[in-house]
Amino acid sequence: MVYSPEKPYNDLPSLPPKVDVESKVILKKVIDASRALSELKGAITNLPNPNLFIDTINLQEAQASSAIENIITTQDALFKASVAEKKIKDLATKEVIHYKDALWYGVNLLKKRPLLTTNLFIELVQIIKETNAGIRNVPGTQLKNPATGKVVYTPPDGENTIRTKLKELEDFIHARDNIDPLIKMAMIHYQFEAIHPFFDGNGRTGRIILLLYLRLSGLIGLPALYLSRYIINNKENYYKKLRLVTEKGEWENWVFYMLDMIEQTARTDRDRILRIEQLMKETGNSIQKQLPKIYSKDLLEVLFKLPYTKRQFLVEAGLGNIKTAGYYLKELENSNFLIREQVGKEKLYLNDKLMQILKQ
Repeated sequence: MVYSPEKPYNDLPSLPPKVDVESKVILKKVIDASRALSELKGAITNLPNPNLFIDTINLQEAQASSAIENIITTQDALFKASVAEKKIKDLATKEVIHYKDALWYGVNLLKKRPLLTTNLFIELVQIIKETNAGIRNVPGTQLKNPATGKVVYTPPDGENTIRTKLKELEDFIHARDNIDPLIKMAMIHYQFEAIHPFFDGNGRTGRIILLLYLRLSGLIGLPALYLSRYIINNKENYYKKLRLVTEKGEWENWVFYMLDMIEQTARTDRDRILRIEQLMKETGNSIQKQLPKIYSKDLLEVLFKLPYTKRQFLVEAGLGNIKTAGYYLKELENSNFLIREQVGKEKLYLNDKLMQILKQ
């Protein structure tokens, strides 16, 4: 059957593809991407607290991944919303927070049951969208060029067909084969996006699955990759190469794109972690010199867990009661380590030097 973008792609082939994508160019890129991931993993492991920057990276990934789907919120608004007790009214910010929640739900579930399944995919999208929606069961879904309105892709139609395709994808994910995990990751990501099983949230769910697969394969320990920034910077290529796999079977270019995403992201995140670690050391030395009575390693970690902090975080870290925590934060503000901001009735304290690194 000849492929047509306007007809449901119920003939979407199962994985692996029949073409050999393990060319010299691809295998060299696999080595580079693997090395970059290993260096990132090492940088995280060497931190005094490996969990230290994870929430920050996850929130940035959530913000960028949602921005790909034109769900826009600023990093500043997102960090504030994640810290403040004030109810989140902005729908975009709320949906981005849900993305982070879905990612951690998946990570924690993999610890108990190391499987990527259709049921998990459904749970992820339900958390992201805050809905009970499941697999698409109504015909008519088409992806269109937003500028021209032209149909560029029509995913498989019919709930039974979609579930069959997802089951085949599950089998491929967990098959014991000789395909390099990074190459396999690229194939899995394409296939999920091509199946397009939900009415909305497919892109974000697919990117969470990508991170979960990297963890399942042992390529990363924690979901500390800010992948969606690369896609935003190369967005046109991302969709173009997806389409070319569908239309012309151009797997090699797609796999190379995904490997480059992993390599560049891992290198950028590693360098950024090293810069934050250096800033943390310098800040710790300065606080110890200027405010020796309040300095502690635990206090320093609270100040670098997220760009914003508050009294309750210090209390939860065992640094004292509310009054003591307030005194510490006031002293840090007076010495220009933090900037106080009022959010509703709550006082938040911004580590501006940390925020500047994160924004770059």
